[in-house]
Amino acid sequence: MRALVTGAAGFIGSTLAEQLVAEGADVVGLDCFADYYPRPIKERNLAGLRKGPRFTFVESTIQDADLASILRDRTHVFHLAAQAGVRKSWGRDFAVYTVNNIDATQVLLEAIAQAPAIERVVYASSSSVYGDNVAMPMREDALPQPVSPYGVTKLAAEQLCYLYYTNHRVPAVSLRYFTVYGPRQRPDMGFHKFLHAAIRHEPISLYGDGEQTRDFTFVHDAVGATIAAATRGVPGRVYNVGGGSRVSMNQVIDIIGRVAGQALIVNRGEAQKGDMRHTYADTTLAQRDLGFAPRVGLEQGLAAEFTWLSGVL
Repeated sequence: MRALVTGAAGFIGSTLAEQLVAEGADVVGLDCFADYYPRPIKERNLAGLRKGPRFTFVESTIQDADLASILRDRTHVFHLAAQAGVRKSWGRDFAVYTVNNIDATQVLLEAIAQAPAIERVVYASSSSVYGDNVAMPMREDALPQPVSPYGVTKLAAEQLCYLYYTNHRVPAVSLRYFTVYGPRQRPDMGFHKFLHAAIRHEPISLYGDGEQTRDFTFVHDAVGATIAAATRGVPGRVYNVGGGSRVSMNQVIDIIGRVAGQALIVNRGEAQKGDMRHTYADTTLAQRDLGFAPRVGLEQGLAAEFTWLSGVL
């Protein structure tokens, strides 16, 4: 496999690139080091990859990259580059999300349409596309109604993948990740913040009543599904990727207390705009087509993230 990974300096992207290289793939990583969080964190994510002969890094936005040249000898594309963050996606910042999540995806797909050697495109979508008005567990054929601008842009990019498949036969598969966590998790994400606070003996902020639930997915399980989608995913299809660890945030606080060996100090605030109340993935389709079966439970995964974070702080 000769792969292009966009967003290769990020949390999931760098983990994916490392696994691909470990499995013998030749990987080109593309990232523009967007300033959503500090560049040194992303550079640390890339440190191991840069030492190997099967990884080449290109620093660029998708719009500015020489995609024709990059794609010329690639067989697979993993599109993980995106502007992350539900709560930041409102107001003036929405333009950043449309540029990085929608416009960039269209530019990439247009280039792929001119690259006939591409065997599969895997797009990293999000459970945020569902919104709050779907039955549990969430199935891929439910009507998506995002409740955040971020979710709207992820759904729009999904639709772009589908239209390029139907009109240009771009072999695109979309994966709806459900709250991925683990080593290298972004510093703005909940588990990172909670574990950081536990290590520093600081209070945490919890929004809402704590009974909101999430289906948490360990990063290596998400990466395994992503690689499987590159060979087994059906073009034009969407798959849920969830870890099967659906718990309330109050339960998460208890688990982190056990992992850290101390009870967390919790400051509670009002629920935030755009935060979904519940997520829970029906992964039947991913199990059937991709052979997806998550292996890491929540407490085990949180312990791994705690150990990693303790080593980098």
